[in-house]
Amino acid sequence: MSDPYTADAALPSAASARANIGGLTYALRFAIAGNPNCGKTTVFNALTGARQHVGNYSGVTVEKKEGIIRHQGQKLVLVDLPGTYSLSAYSQEEVVARNVLLSGTVQAVINVVDAGILERGLLLTAQLREMGLPVVLACNMMDEARAAGIEIDFIRLSGMMGASALPTVGTSGKGLHEALDAARGCALADVEPDPESAPYPGPAPYPEPALAGAQDALCPRLKTQALHVSYGPLLDPVLAQMEELIAGSSRMAASPYAHCAPRWLALNLAQSDPEALRAVRAADPTLADWLETLCRDLHQTLRAQDMDVEGLVADGHSAFVRTVATACISKTGNRQRLGMSDRLDKVLAHALWGALVMLGVLYAMFQITIVLGSYPQAWLESGFSLLSEMVGSALPEGLLSSLIIDGLIAGVGGVLSFVPLVLIMFALIAIVEDSGYMARMAYIADRVFQMFGLHGASVMPYIISGGIAGGCAIPGVMATRTMRSPKEKLATMLTLPYMACGAKLPVYLLLVGTFFPENAANMMFMIILLSWAFAFFVALFLRKTVLRGEATPLVMEMPPYRLPTVRGICIHCWERTWMYLKKAGTVLVPLAMLIWAGMTFPALDPQLALPFENDMARLSAALENPELAKDARADLEDRLGNAEKALNAERLRHSLAGQLGTWLEDVTRHAGFSWRTDVALIGGIAAKEAIISTLGTAYALGKQDPDDDVSLAELLRKDPSWNQGSALALLVFVMLYAPCFVTLVVIRQESGSWKWVFFSIIFNTLLAFAMAVGIYQTYCAWMGN
Repeated sequence: MSDPYTADAALPSAASARANIGGLTYALRFAIAGNPNCGKTTVFNALTGARQHVGNYSGVTVEKKEGIIRHQGQKLVLVDLPGTYSLSAYSQEEVVARNVLLSGTVQAVINVVDAGILERGLLLTAQLREMGLPVVLACNMMDEARAAGIEIDFIRLSGMMGASALPTVGTSGKGLHEALDAARGCALADVEPDPESAPYPGPAPYPEPALAGAQDALCPRLKTQALHVSYGPLLDPVLAQMEELIAGSSRMAASPYAHCAPRWLALNLAQSDPEALRAVRAADPTLADWLETLCRDLHQTLRAQDMDVEGLVADGHSAFVRTVATACISKTGNRQRLGMSDRLDKVLAHALWGALVMLGVLYAMFQITIVLGSYPQAWLESGFSLLSEMVGSALPEGLLSSLIIDGLIAGVGGVLSFVPLVLIMFALIAIVEDSGYMARMAYIADRVFQMFGLHGASVMPYIISGGIAGGCAIPGVMATRTMRSPKEKLATMLTLPYMACGAKLPVYLLLVGTFFPENAANMMFMIILLSWAFAFFVALFLRKTVLRGEATPLVMEMPPYRLPTVRGICIHCWERTWMYLKKAGTVLVPLAMLIWAGMTFPALDPQLALPFENDMARLSAALENPELAKDARADLEDRLGNAEKALNAERLRHSLAGQLGTWLEDVTRHAGFSWRTDVALIGGIAAKEAIISTLGTAYALGKQDPDDDVSLAELLRKDPSWNQGSALALLVFVMLYAPCFVTLVVIRQESGSWKWVFFSIIFNTLLAFAMAVGIYQTYCAWMGN
């Protein structure tokens, strides 16, 4: 596997370090590692603030966050690694974290652990130290641990783990600068300062007097001594042999594993790690053969005793971590925080009451997002409408004016109008995540979602996308990045567009109100249920075919409930909103302009436009008569407006989009669609809101306001090509067919491949058309047509 991490700067050599230690001109790179929900990102945000760069690691969709700060005159690059429980390389997060640490570009690791559940976090710490990396153990949320009656012997913990251990509180910043001092001291411990340069003064004192001097004894040996964990008499001798062979190979210096301890590499080879074996074979094929022989003999010996390497390693780690925890942690019996969490979980994690509370919370989030977001969204839409009017009055009518107004302003405005919804939704998600309730929601929903090959963590993206009606698939797709299983994430991502997003609601309301006025409420409820049914069964189909694989069991930590911090919520919202603008906005603008060009060119032949223009000229001349009666003038103005609309409709029909709609009519008529409907659906690929406005233009009504569909509804009702069957077929088609452009762009970003974008377009459209044809043909057969 290629390394999905590209560093900005390589590890400085010892010579360059000596030359620059006085001036401190080069940057040190520290990785921040830790389990999910340990406060790692809070620590990272507290250290870096807004000085962050957020993106994805190359080739994968795991989020990449870096921050650059200056500390004691030294430039530091902080890398926030994905939250992971181990370095076993089973998930994308584990692979990314391990590859970053193996890259040789990280001089020290700040390992953040939850002090309240220290034993759980020490497994990752042990693996980091087994790699031979210099580690600073930041026991975070120490204030909450002490409130729960937990005390930690940091000096003993430092000695047993071979890492500088110190207390921190990420929310207040206590102990964080001391952690940077310790990491900086570890990174520079093997560098001999230039006698002519000012010597490195060493880290600032620990925040607790009892820790003074602990680091001086630890840091100098961190880079040369890796942690040694015993795995029993059957495995330890084989690891020693393998370690000796690896250490004796000069060719391994060119291997990606050159920066790790030989025993840690031997341990991974013994566990049949394919990446480790591939790297060794590429560097030294002879060594790889010897190591494979040793591993094969080891596995045969263990199988004869009904044992395996993974079990021995797990037992060894568990025994070591338990020994450290017993020696370093003392409890007074005050379980105030955990007791409160346990009492809340009796209701919030209950099979019945928890589900009801979850539905209430989700509904409240939906309502808050839609209600609060509707006001700034309306302001933005009004602002862009005003801007369009200003540009229209300043520029003469023509292609340039149309390009700017209908292409640029409409494209940018369409993206920015969703920003308030995205901002509010991600603020609410941050509150739910940081409070600890997100884990409970996933636990409750997992029972139902597992039946369809999905995961409990899928519930939030579905709700955001319009599971209660009115959401948006864009932030919904972005919310899937919290899911760990790639296949379940894809199954969720590809079915999210079926939900009743706010852009589809005007289409639903138009068709339901026009053709099912007496059962409008029941029809809307049926649409919501249908969207969930299609999402679940299509997800199950995908998980049984193209995304086949075992369902991921919901194994997750139930963190204690906490009050979110305003700073954390603000940083979270800024990151997600900026990524939305950068990813969606920059791509949507040219695509919107492409759609505009498709509905504008080729221009209508002048000979075909001449009758309309002559009629308009005649009516305009008649309106100049000052002696016209009021009723006659109104009649002429209506006729002039209708002539302009008829000209627009003729231009649309002769455009590329109109010709495509007419060409498709031979096929889509089996679903009850006319060429006008085809053109509207083509425009709906750019944005589902465009379906009504394009349909209005196709019916010679000009640009139709989605909030004022009376005229369009009346005309649809009178059109003999429309009936309840074609309306119901169109409802289902709009529900299922290709997502809008912005959603497709975000799917590309989150899936990391255009393959799934094209799959979403083709599969969803074919499914939608098949369902629409089935509905319409069934209706026609039922009615005897």
